Amino acid sequence: MTTAPDAGLLAPGWAGSPAADATDDRALVRALLDAEAALTRAQAGLGLAPEEAARAVTEAADPARFDASSLAERARGGGNPVIPLVADLTQAVGEEHGPYVHRGATSQDILDSALMLVAARTLEPLLADLGRTERALARLAAEHRDTAMPGRTLTQHAVPTTFGLKAAGWRALVLDARDRTAAVRSALPAQLGGAAGTLAAFGAYGAPDPLALPAAYARELGLCAPLLPWHTLRTPVADLAGCLAFAAGALGKIAADVLTLSRTEIGELAEGSGGGSSAMPHKANPVRSTLIAAAARRAPQLAATLYGSLAAEDERPAGAWHAEWEPLRDLLRLTGGAARDAAELTEGLQVRPEAMREHLALTHGLIVSERLSAELAPVLGRARAKALLTELAGRTYTEDRSLAELLAQVPELKGLDLTALTDPARYTGSAGALTDRALERR
Repeated sequence: MTTAPDAGLLAPGWAGSPAADATDDRALVRALLDAEAALTRAQAGLGLAPEEAARAVTEAADPARFDASSLAERARGGGNPVIPLVADLTQAVGEEHGPYVHRGATSQDILDSALMLVAARTLEPLLADLGRTERALARLAAEHRDTAMPGRTLTQHAVPTTFGLKAAGWRALVLDARDRTAAVRSALPAQLGGAAGTLAAFGAYGAPDPLALPAAYARELGLCAPLLPWHTLRTPVADLAGCLAFAAGALGKIAADVLTLSRTEIGELAEGSGGGSSAMPHKANPVRSTLIAAAARRAPQLAATLYGSLAAEDERPAGAWHAEWEPLRDLLRLTGGAARDAAELTEGLQVRPEAMREHLALTHGLIVSERLSAELAPVLGRARAKALLTELAGRTYTEDRSLAELLAQVPELKGLDLTALTDPARYTGSAGALTDRALERR
């Protein structure tokens, strides 16, 4: 029995996802063949090739007729898979129309255009999953608009916040990722420049206006027409790197919070269906969050490689272009898988308000010390209020008494509603209004 070389055995974060299907070797072969067939059709549309040739090339460009393993092995001869693919496609088309395969193009034209097709086909389900995540978070934010919980800074309780505001913040990041990804998707360009980006060969083959060909090619592919050949102007790849790394990081923020808040000793959140353990039957591990966190850690380094390839010498670099292929595919897979997992995570996320309320009381009321400093200063004076709260903060622990109980012993505070002043749920500031504002964004 044989196993596909990119089945994702060690990559559960993207295995089985839409991104896996859109980026596997079969999908890459399909995109390369689509790019070749579109080139012949574009030339036929401008009268530079017979319509019969366009039909013959399109018919022959059937991925089922091409062996990805053979192409990969033979790619070593010329350094890229387009060279053996062109040979196989030309043979499949036949002697009459074979000369119109790849005519005027260079390998980079086809491979760059194919990778833009792969990106487009991966970003569509990725955007759909970001949409699912956004909608799930909007529901959580609205439902828990006023659900008070501890705000934590530097791992410690700070002041109260609400889970609604936290979910609204997660959603804002997802919307930022969606907007960046959608903008990049809408601008993905075809690449066509010929041997050195001058379109010279197309003129030699009789094109009266070679500048018309890249636009016609882009239309055939469903991509944007570039202003210039971008064979060494790698803005499209850098933009992809940026939006994908941002999306992975945005989803990673959600995962990081869920991983912290779903710890056994915290238990304020739980994944809807946790994963099991091979050794411990009681475990319900936060697997979706774990896989998203793994993607968020890998994505920046992959993006860095793609940004590094911007420094490309001459009209085709030796190494910079070649260094892009695997990191770009990995980044598409990782982020696409993370988006799939984030949708599943947020749609099934369990919120436990009772645990949040319990934790608000862990510091015996000290979580609202900021409020008390402001409220007591006019009554006691700023210096005395600070000194009193510092003293009572220590006593709450040594005497195991609530801050409200200790404050009630201060004669000057007899007229204050100390129960209300020390209630964490009544000190969430503008969290509700901020959540409402965030949910207005569509």
